[in-house]
Amino acid sequence: MSLRHALLGLIAELDGASGYDLMKVFEISLGTVWQATQSQLYGELGKLTDGGLIEVSAEGPRGRKEYAITAAGRAELHHWMVETDPKPNRRDEVMMRVFFLDQIAPDEALGYLDRMIEGLSNRVDDLARLEEIVPWEEEGGLTGNGRLTMEYGKRFMAMRRDWFVWAREQYRERRPETSSGASGAGGAGGGAGAGEADTG
Repeated sequence: MSLRHALLGLIAELDGASGYDLMKVFEISLGTVWQATQSQLYGELGKLTDGGLIEVSAEGPRGRKEYAITAAGRAELHHWMVETDPKPNRRDEVMMRVFFLDQIAPDEALGYLDRMIEGLSNRVDDLARLEEIVPWEEEGGLTGNGRLTMEYGKRFMAMRRDWFVWAREQYRERRPETSSGASGAGGAGGGAGAGEADTG
């Protein structure tokens, strides 16, 4: 999957959506499976427009632009959906760091595992809160399919959190010299590393 095809799909579903509209829907419906910044999204909209895959269908105040997919864009989206196979993403920096935990002090390793647990727990909670405020459709449509991807995100993040809780206990059993002062499984570890918990 690429941001290019994600935007083509959203514009096909939401004819006349602006860049702001697309960013918000992207965060709700696709944010659990694909991450993109605002600058990346707007940059890709420019490329799609220049390539003739989408067009500006209307312009409003303060530079607001609304987009529509073109015939060439629909052909590209169909080709991607039907004629190509997904490429598995095998990069996971979070797990690579787990592999090398013995290269840092035991308490530092436990702190890393704690941050992952905390970050993933927060992500699961955030998705649960978001699910409650989104006006989901009863069936079909963008938000119906978006709910499927959000449920995937919730289950995936919960699985990773539970795995890190288990991995922490395994590490402590293997490295009994760790201090008792380290926070327990599921405890807050703090630090900037918590944001890495929803990687991969």
